[in-house]
Amino acid sequence: MFYSYLQSFNSQFNIMETGKRKAQPNDPSNGTKPPKFNPTWFYLILVGGLAFFLFSNRDKAGLKREISYTVFENYLSRGIIDNIVVYPMPTLSTLEAEIKKDSVEAIFGKMENFNSDKGAFITVKIPSITEFTKLTDKAKAEGKFSGAIAYKEQTKYWDVISLILPAVLIVFLFWLLNRKMMGSMGGNAGGIFGVGKSRAQIFNGKDDKNKITFKDVAGLAGAKQEVVEIVEFLKNPKKFTELGGKIPKGALLVGPPGTGKTLLAKAVAGEADVPFFSLSGSDFVEMFVGVGASRVRDLFRQAKDKSPCIIFIDEIDAVGRSRTGNARYGGNDERENTLNQLLTEMDGFGTNSGIIILAATNRADILDKALLRAGRFDRQIHVDLPDIQERKEIFQVHLRPLKIADSLDIDFLAKQTPGFSGADIANVCNEAALIAARHDKKTVDKQDFMDAVDRIVGGLEKKTKITTLHEKKSIAFHEAGHATISWKTQYANPLVKVTIVPRGSALGAAWYIPEERQLTNIDHIKDDLCATLGGRAAEEIFLGEISTGALSDLEQVTKRAYAMVAYYGMSKELENMSYYDSSGQSDYGFTKPYSEKTAELIDNEAKKIVAEQYERAKEILRQNAEGHNQLANLLIEKEVIFADDLEKIFGKRPWISRGDELMAMNENAEKEKEKQQSDKT
Repeated sequence: MFYSYLQSFNSQFNIMETGKRKAQPNDPSNGTKPPKFNPTWFYLILVGGLAFFLFSNRDKAGLKREISYTVFENYLSRGIIDNIVVYPMPTLSTLEAEIKKDSVEAIFGKMENFNSDKGAFITVKIPSITEFTKLTDKAKAEGKFSGAIAYKEQTKYWDVISLILPAVLIVFLFWLLNRKMMGSMGGNAGGIFGVGKSRAQIFNGKDDKNKITFKDVAGLAGAKQEVVEIVEFLKNPKKFTELGGKIPKGALLVGPPGTGKTLLAKAVAGEADVPFFSLSGSDFVEMFVGVGASRVRDLFRQAKDKSPCIIFIDEIDAVGRSRTGNARYGGNDERENTLNQLLTEMDGFGTNSGIIILAATNRADILDKALLRAGRFDRQIHVDLPDIQERKEIFQVHLRPLKIADSLDIDFLAKQTPGFSGADIANVCNEAALIAARHDKKTVDKQDFMDAVDRIVGGLEKKTKITTLHEKKSIAFHEAGHATISWKTQYANPLVKVTIVPRGSALGAAWYIPEERQLTNIDHIKDDLCATLGGRAAEEIFLGEISTGALSDLEQVTKRAYAMVAYYGMSKELENMSYYDSSGQSDYGFTKPYSEKTAELIDNEAKKIVAEQYERAKEILRQNAEGHNQLANLLIEKEVIFADDLEKIFGKRPWISRGDELMAMNENAEKEKEKQQSDKT
């Protein structure tokens, strides 16, 4: 084993030497850097030295053996003892006697490597000095002992070491464990004694070179207006306190993921130039009982020392969940104790202390009511998905570091990304840059952004996936059915692109631009249902068979039909009745808020709505059978078609899209604003 280890060590050494020799011509400094100090080697050497010091039986003074007092009397009477050294002790004294050289082999046996210059010794525990003196005097009188007797004080090194060494080892292990726990806790000071300390990251607004301001936050115009007052209070609190006003203690940012809640909170801190405490709701919760409450206390203690400041708690639902659902855990639940302490601290510090709490969540419906009451989180700021104008502003921010083509239309990108959050748009820009680099382009153009949107929404293309001619025809007629009906109905989402190339888990896909409506009426929903059922209807009419490809379409249609009847009250049999529970409590219940007869009525009404729209889809396809077949054949040939192809077959769509209408309204508003400013000038 040692030989194999030595060989592996030599091979590694040779490899390092070879690398060093090869690196020298290019960089003379290569290979000359001293190795980094690794404290693990120091620990191993220290433990190994202590173990050798404790357990080594090798004696540098020569041979040594401990014998009984009776055997010592025998050796003394035989005349083989030379010199004796006595170590007197209050309880039990010991002596060390040297064996004559000619008698060593008789006592210790034959030894080849024995060094006679070091001598051989025996150690004996004697009952008393008086008894030992009588024994030696008798041996001298008989001529059996003629050596010298010396009395020395013995130093108890081993006794001292045996007392000190365990304590040293315990302290060392305790220190090592403390360092490990500090590393696992992100380097908090105090180690295991700092478990209850706050784990918040502190950003100093005045000294932070990379601070974020409102200029870095595109869109979110409504949310910005609500937090401007918080910034003004932190900059000039006397403006409010002199009039007796009280600034809100807390503001809760509510919205879907990726809409910029955390970014907005950082911008508030950057604008106000105050310290910013940032942490997550899960940082309070720990496996140790009482740690969460302790961290809350320590967080607010630090905040009071640095006021005015901002405390930002991201994903506060991790600790602020409603306590009514945790009754089964009893009163000792760690999360509940942490929430209780947070409620106490938020309502405990002074009104004008300059501490403002911002929190973010996308699940405000599950938060505890006591957390949302006035005096704690006074305001709920809704950070919604950006509209078309806000998406344009977000694109302008994320396009700054990219080398884009001069012909790129940002308005077009904003129209092609409805329902995208700020994080989604940032991902689109990054993905477009990667696609352009993959194709060795010098700039990022429109096609790269379209491919990035397709990649994010639909998944990666699988051109190598094998499909038969019959399957390809079925997919083409199915997708052409969707495209035809969406083009021929007023409120259905307008088509952008259709493909029969497998993408992700789908065998075919169609891209539409959803209308950004604030309100949806019954005609909007019916047109969407009709367009969604167009694929199944096209299979039945033109192929004479139906397939499993409409699974996702049928799922969407069924859910929307039941929502029309049970939630929106859009059924003639159940007008103005809604069984929707906004609190979410019905999701966990075992009973429905309506009778079995009403449930049967809901089923019948939903089936009637789906059947009506399915017949309507088939009627539209029969009226446009020629155009549908041209579109399907074109799709089989090209595999990808766009809105321009539909215009050539069916003509221009007569209805103006909602996105174009909103963009025109925003452009007119900007022109009117510029005109007013020029008139003032």
